[in-house]
Amino acid sequence: MNQMKTIQVFLVIAAWLLSSGNLYAQRIKGSDTVLPIAQQTAEEFMKINPEARVTVTGGGSGVGISALLDGTADLAMASRSIKFSEKMRAKKAGKDIREVIIAGDALAVVVHPENPVSRLTRQQLEDIFRGKITNWREVGGEDRKIVVYSRETSSGTYEFFKESVLKNKNYMAGSLSMPATGAVIQSVSQTRGAIGYVGLAYVSPRIKTLAVAYEGGTYAQPTPENAANGTYPIVRPLYYYYEQTSAAQVTPLLDYILSADGQTIIKEGGYIPVN
Repeated sequence: MNQMKTIQVFLVIAAWLLSSGNLYAQRIKGSDTVLPIAQQTAEEFMKINPEARVTVTGGGSGVGISALLDGTADLAMASRSIKFSEKMRAKKAGKDIREVIIAGDALAVVVHPENPVSRLTRQQLEDIFRGKITNWREVGGEDRKIVVYSRETSSGTYEFFKESVLKNKNYMAGSLSMPATGAVIQSVSQTRGAIGYVGLAYVSPRIKTLAVAYEGGTYAQPTPENAANGTYPIVRPLYYYYEQTSAAQVTPLLDYILSADGQTIIKEGGYIPVN
């Protein structure tokens, strides 16, 4: 009986420590773009703080913010800012959502490695992703149908590309929605006529990046340097969101991410430091 009481007391104390944030137990969910640096910074944070327990999963920005509002995540990763509808949902639930920008990212437009096209304007990209340009020969390439790959609507990358490149116009009805960045890379790498977009940290030799120029600008390749100095135009902030009542619990991890060591991890991962 005494042993049972001891176990019960331990569980009560552990639950209290967990709820108070003293164990730094955190569930992070959301953007696939943010996922690599979220995992790396969480791992390093747990090495420094052995009592910390941090789990990180992807699924998309919308999924992460929804999980935060549902109480099934402590931090939401997002590659776009919180929507008005999400703010209203939080307000209705009595939740005070706070925002932290932890890094910057360039969005790379990618094609099959054997595609001879090396650069496109924003207008050409808009016309391709809206279905007005359907063959690569229309933009200086070979006579081949363009196959458009996109992310699903819950993705912050989907939202940002629509806002920045399509100027909030709708994607073509025939675009192929992919559930994750890895799926975009795999599909583009296997399809000669494909085009898609991915976060800069996901760029690999399996795909080819295009130089992009916006109206009045020069063509620039998506690199961390070009993103940081402003010559590459498709650049966005990356966010963490949390509920104000969880501030004490999540602040140690956020402080680490924004520290010199955390920002070094972000820079080495191909992202743009904010500090």
